[in-house]
Amino acid sequence: MNFKLSVLDQSLSPSREHAAQALQETLQMAKWCEELGYHRFWVSEHHAFPAVAGSAPEVLLAALGAATSRIRLGSGGIMLPHYSPYKVAETFSLLANLYPNRIDLGVGRAPGADMSTAMALATDGRPKFEKFPQLVEKLSEYLWNDVTAPIVSPKPPKDLPLWMLGSSPDSAALAAQRGLPYNLAAFINPQASPQFIEYYKNNFKASELLKKPYSILTMSVFCSESTEQAQASQLTFDINFYRFITGQSTGTFLTPQEAMLYPISAPLAEFIAGRQSLRAVGNPKQVKEIVAGIAEEFAVDEIMAVSNLYYFQDRKRSFELLKNAFGKS
Repeated sequence: MNFKLSVLDQSLSPSREHAAQALQETLQMAKWCEELGYHRFWVSEHHAFPAVAGSAPEVLLAALGAATSRIRLGSGGIMLPHYSPYKVAETFSLLANLYPNRIDLGVGRAPGADMSTAMALATDGRPKFEKFPQLVEKLSEYLWNDVTAPIVSPKPPKDLPLWMLGSSPDSAALAAQRGLPYNLAAFINPQASPQFIEYYKNNFKASELLKKPYSILTMSVFCSESTEQAQASQLTFDINFYRFITGQSTGTFLTPQEAMLYPISAPLAEFIAGRQSLRAVGNPKQVKEIVAGIAEEFAVDEIMAVSNLYYFQDRKRSFELLKNAFGKS
């Protein structure tokens, strides 16, 4: 099957002190991915996560638009329960007017943070996760209904797409109900099922934005010249992520050299095993086979790759090897 290749970048930083460097690397990566011929380049939203510098996708997108000229740019995504739909509509309308036909507005329900941080983000200290469907409806009205007051300024372009992001059946159902393109975050939920996409397609209701369903699957990719290199990069990331979510990290990533010496406990081994099913790790031939197989299994229109290798040059090389494996598109 034919599918497009895109990129999700998380502005990975080995420590809080390297945030400025991480953001510059995101700008360089966008230019690199445009040169390689990727279709989209999205950036994520995370808060109080020392190893991720990208806390404000809308700000980063403005810089990315100025640094590139062709590649589509988007939020993967804006965590809508934290914000006013009207403010989000204005911000992305402005971006879409700055960079015509290039901006994607992806929204999600997840906090992108721990709950204490989510409460700090909410103006009244009460995150509105349970109101996500209503927030999406209001955002849609602001973007596409000219009679909704107050009007959005600047005027939103009619081709500004609103994407539904998620990792559960709920997000697939909401995307289908509202006639939105859907991005399934398999890198967040390794147990995601092809049934999510199947349900989305079978229950899709055409909208002014989209006449037929369109889906992306976002997955982790660790691609290197050798299988051993790729596996070492994957292990480094898994150990660092596990240390963070279990409270063992001080906010600094272990280097690949340090990770190789890290003891693999039974819980860590179980954690790693649970994340293996929907990601591609290996040399270009192996990765191509895995990615193509997942794209066919899920029957998606696009694969979006996250390549969180420790070193920037290794991340660049991972995206280069992946794109070259599939050739021109």
